[in-house]
Amino acid sequence: MAILNFTMYSQMLHRHTDVTAIVPAEPPMFPGGPKFDPDAKLRTIYLLHGYSGSHSDWLHGSNVQQYASAHRIAIICPSAENSFYIDDAARDALYDQYICKELVEFTRRLFPLSRERKDTSIGGLSMGGYGAIRNGLKYNDTFGNIIALSSALITDGISKMPDDAAEKAPAGGQGGMGMSPSYFISCFGKPSQIIGSDVDPKALAKKVMDAGVNKPNIYMACGSEDFLIEPNRDLHNYLESIGYDHKYTEGHGTHAWEYWDPHIRTAMDWLEELAK
Repeated sequence: MAILNFTMYSQMLHRHTDVTAIVPAEPPMFPGGPKFDPDAKLRTIYLLHGYSGSHSDWLHGSNVQQYASAHRIAIICPSAENSFYIDDAARDALYDQYICKELVEFTRRLFPLSRERKDTSIGGLSMGGYGAIRNGLKYNDTFGNIIALSSALITDGISKMPDDAAEKAPAGGQGGMGMSPSYFISCFGKPSQIIGSDVDPKALAKKVMDAGVNKPNIYMACGSEDFLIEPNRDLHNYLESIGYDHKYTEGHGTHAWEYWDPHIRTAMDWLEELAK
């Protein structure tokens, strides 16, 4: 098992940025481990951090290293600041293109990763859960599977804000989740233009269903005591209403690693079942 923390120059971000990679490229240490084929390309999860997080969160907050070894899945964890994994043209910081195009191609050149869609997944927690759903659906020709834990599915709520909410808010004024209206608008655009756009997960899911091709498999989980449970239930119900088959689970838990760690393990078991 190789664990690498490296820095790469991103053309999409116009700066250097940090990445953690967990790559099970060697034979298992003990008998009884997963079958080893030195010529086989690895399945991959591009695993996204939450708000205020970084590339090292999953390595330090969960046991994802052990799960990656058990399943022989490579884990790639980028840093994306508080971008919600959306392109910010105003700052020339194209985060979705960095994650879903540039980083995918760079890591496929660097490591023995499969280029097949069915072997390529995107996942995340909270802000990263939103990023996984949004970008997994948008770049459905790249990602065959989506893992979304406690996803910050906040676009419906933000769409109800007035377009001039940032101007009306007092200096330092806070909106939902302790963030200012100007921050939300800088991430998602004008509230009146969110519904039906490419930052709207429901619109993207409907577009994929209507196209009838490259529909990613989706695993969603959220704790019943999590402050984001209602928007997660809402997206689950919407997916059911349009006939988008997916796996959804909820149970006791809050917005914490104690919930996310066992569920990333379950999600990787789910990927194993899909691969059979």
